[in-house]
Amino acid sequence: MTDVDTDGQPDGRAADPAERRREQRGWYFYDFACSVYSTSVLTVFLGPYLTSVAKAAADPEGFVHPLGIPVRAGSLFAYAVSASIVVAVLLMPLVGAAADRTGRKKPLLAAAAYVGAAATTGMFFLGGERYLLGAFLLIVANASLSVSMVLYNAYLPQIAEPDERDAVSSRGWAFGYTSGALVLVLNLVVYSGHESFGLSEGAAVRICLASAGLWWGAFTLVPLRRLRDRRVERAGGAPGEGAVGSGWKQLRATLKDMRRHPLTLSFLLAYLIYNDGVQTVISQASVYGSEELGLDQTTLITAVLLVQVLAVAGALGMGRMARSYGAKRTILGSLAVWTLILAAGYFLPAGAPVFFYCLAAAIGLVLGGSQALSRSLFSHLVPRGKEAEYFSAYEMSDRGLSWLGPLVFGLAYQLTGSYRDAIISLVIFFAIGFVLLARVPVRAAVAAAGNPVPARI
Repeated sequence: MTDVDTDGQPDGRAADPAERRREQRGWYFYDFACSVYSTSVLTVFLGPYLTSVAKAAADPEGFVHPLGIPVRAGSLFAYAVSASIVVAVLLMPLVGAAADRTGRKKPLLAAAAYVGAAATTGMFFLGGERYLLGAFLLIVANASLSVSMVLYNAYLPQIAEPDERDAVSSRGWAFGYTSGALVLVLNLVVYSGHESFGLSEGAAVRICLASAGLWWGAFTLVPLRRLRDRRVERAGGAPGEGAVGSGWKQLRATLKDMRRHPLTLSFLLAYLIYNDGVQTVISQASVYGSEELGLDQTTLITAVLLVQVLAVAGALGMGRMARSYGAKRTILGSLAVWTLILAAGYFLPAGAPVFFYCLAAAIGLVLGGSQALSRSLFSHLVPRGKEAEYFSAYEMSDRGLSWLGPLVFGLAYQLTGSYRDAIISLVIFFAIGFVLLARVPVRAAVAAAGNPVPARI
């Protein structure tokens, strides 16, 4: 398959630097749009709020019974996150294959983004004992985000030259963390001053949840206006022929093709492991802070706001470090810091917000950079013309297969009743991921994928 854009570039990248910069600026804004969901909904508000709703509906032993299955109320949120990822796994190969076969990433991106934004806005109606509604909306929104990110990430090789990608990817993450910080400030005003606004605490939380969906939908308009679809020419068939119906067939072909690039697969395996730990820390941090450490919602919001502010500096700073030391070494350093963070979190005293803020600061400094550099490093390992297919596999590692961490976290709490035992179990993801990534010869992997090898990687 060969991507051909209107400028006639065989790899799909724009020939005009001004046009490429315009697309890059539009691309940044999808991070700006959807990161508010990850921050305000998934990290701050929904975990503690859905847990409280489930506890209100629980039996005297503390269990709810969705579909007749006994589930400890404190584990419901983690299980719902895992379920959303399973749904995403089923959808992402179909979407990735359809995008590459038709070249029409933008309509698919719009559909996924607005389904997710609508589900998030619908969280305004989550209240009382509606824990099933909350779990359902979480599954829809989280799966939609994962699907949209397949398409979003697949634009990176087309809008950035190889030597630009670390910087472009890092700026995208920085845009996302900037929007997350801005909206968290507004959330903090609404939540902390809910009485002066005539709102109950629950109503303030539901407004904050719904506002994330409205923000997501509104700012998605920017990338939809600036990004361009690339016309796809395929040997042996017209563009787009059988795109949807052949999704799973294309997935099998993609996996078969990836076996021809074992070093790319080795990186994906390492990323799958360590990113599972990253995603679980992000999604479960507020539950750990509220339930195990006894911190109030205002403290949690302030801590996550600190993460957002420092993550901007961290993403940009680690992007600069990658220019000197290479992306691989910089990521390895961040994984060592993640391991120390979890060890410190296990011993964190309850009711001590200052220590929690210190931990949040450390997370912020490594969070954005480790994610941004992983994305840009993978973009060098993708054969040309197969961006969406390969990024669907990447997104499975990023969000789609990050079900094991939340499941382990939820099971650890279900079995022990201790969130400390749950949090320390995540160390193994970073340790194994470090070892696997250290063994990947990334320069050889880039060359094997048929791409130019940057001076530093």
